[in-house]
Amino acid sequence: MAGDARKTAEALAYLTGFGNEHSSEAVPGALPDGRNSPQRAPLGLYAEQLSGTAFTEPRAHNRRSWLYRIRPSAAHPAFTRTANGALRTAPFTETVPDPNRLRWSPLPEPLPGTDFLAGLWTLGGNGDATQRSGMAVHLYHANSSMERVFSDADGELLIVPERGGLLLHTEFGRLHVEPAQVALIPRGVRFRVELLDDSARGYVCENYGAPFRLPDLGPIGANGLANARDFRAPVAAYEEVEGPVEVVNKYCGNLWTATYDHSPLDVVAWHGNYVPYTYDLRRFNVIGTISYDHPDPSIFTVLTSPSDTPGLAGADFVVFAPRWLVGEDTFRPPYFHRNVMSEYMGLIEGAYDAKAEGFVPGGGSLHNMMSAHGPDRETFDRASAAELRPQRIDDGLAFMFETRWPIALTPDAARADHLQRGYDDVWRGLEPHFRTP
Repeated sequence: MAGDARKTAEALAYLTGFGNEHSSEAVPGALPDGRNSPQRAPLGLYAEQLSGTAFTEPRAHNRRSWLYRIRPSAAHPAFTRTANGALRTAPFTETVPDPNRLRWSPLPEPLPGTDFLAGLWTLGGNGDATQRSGMAVHLYHANSSMERVFSDADGELLIVPERGGLLLHTEFGRLHVEPAQVALIPRGVRFRVELLDDSARGYVCENYGAPFRLPDLGPIGANGLANARDFRAPVAAYEEVEGPVEVVNKYCGNLWTATYDHSPLDVVAWHGNYVPYTYDLRRFNVIGTISYDHPDPSIFTVLTSPSDTPGLAGADFVVFAPRWLVGEDTFRPPYFHRNVMSEYMGLIEGAYDAKAEGFVPGGGSLHNMMSAHGPDRETFDRASAAELRPQRIDDGLAFMFETRWPIALTPDAARADHLQRGYDDVWRGLEPHFRTP
C-alpha cells in the first residue's frame, strides 16, 4: 500500500507560482466559462467560494478560490466536541513565559496507530487564535495514515517534514512533500495525510495571523530568496466516496468531529489564489556577504506573515540552506545575539553551524525575546582560529519560526522528558580573553 502511494506521489503534476490565479479541472468542462456562479454549474456541480481574507482587503492581499464540488460544504451534520489530545491553542496562559534558553530532543516514539492529527504535540505559542493574531509551534510524530479528514479554522498550517514522506490529499488535489520540502495548508482547507514511509516526524507552524506571503525584497531588487515560480500547487483531483467519513474541525482551540455520509474532498474543479502548495527548501536563493560581516539573518526569510507594524512579523519562516561562506576577517558562524523577536529553531538534517552538539534533527531550541544566545564554546573556538578560505555549508538544513511576541510553553513542553536539562552548559567555558595594550 505504501509503495502504491509513493508511486502516486512521485507521479503527481503541479501548477507553479506563488499567489497566482490558478485554475484546474479534473474533468474537462467542469469549470464554468465567463462567470463564477452560473445559474446551473457545469456537470451538475455546486459552485462555492472559499475566502481566506475579508472581501474588502486590498486586491494584492486578497485570497479566495471558487470550488466546483459534488456536494456543497454545507451538506454535513452537526459537529460535537472531541478530545484535543496534545494539541493546544493560543492564548497560552497555563505557564509563565520563560526567559531561559531551552532545547528539546526529538519527540518519543508514538503509540501504534497514531496518525498525523493524533501525533500533533504543541510546544507553545502566542497571541489569540480567536483574534486571528499570533502563532503556535507544534511537532508531529505519526506511524499511521489518516482515515479521517481534518481542517483548521484557527490558522494555516506550515508543515516541515524532518523524517518520512507525506502524501497530502486536499480539497484542491494532492501534494507530495518530503524532508527538505515544506507544505502549506490554508486556513479552513480540508485534508488528509497519508504516510509514504513507516513513520513520519516533523514540525508545524500554525499561523493565526495574515496568510504567509513572500517577503518584500527592498534593496535586493527583483530577484532572490524564494522564487515564486518554485512554489507548486495541486491540480484538481476528487474523491467520489459514499459512506461514513469522520471530519475533524479545529475551531477556537478545540477539536470538533462529525461523521459525513460522503468524502468532503469532492472538488472536481477550482480556480483562484487561495490554495495549498509545496516548496523545496534547496531551491532557496541564498543572499549573503561577498566582503565582510553577516547580513542580518532576516536575509534567509522564505515566508512572512506581516502584522499591523511594517517590518514586524507575526511569524516568519526562515531557512538556513546550503551556502558558501566567504566573509573576510569575519566570524562566520551566527554571531552572539539578543533579539526583540522570539526564535524557535529546528533541524531537518545534518548539523547546525552554530552548535557542535546537542541540537539534533527532530529536536529544537527556543530563544525567547531578549534571551542571549549564539555559538557554543567549541564552535567559537574553532571558528575563531579557522583559516578563512571559501567554505561550503552543505551538511545541514536548519530553519526558524520567528515571531514578534514571546512564545509561552504548554505544560507538556515545560515538563517534557525530552526537554534537555543543562542547555546553558553549552556556553560554559567561554573564558575572558580581554587584555590591555
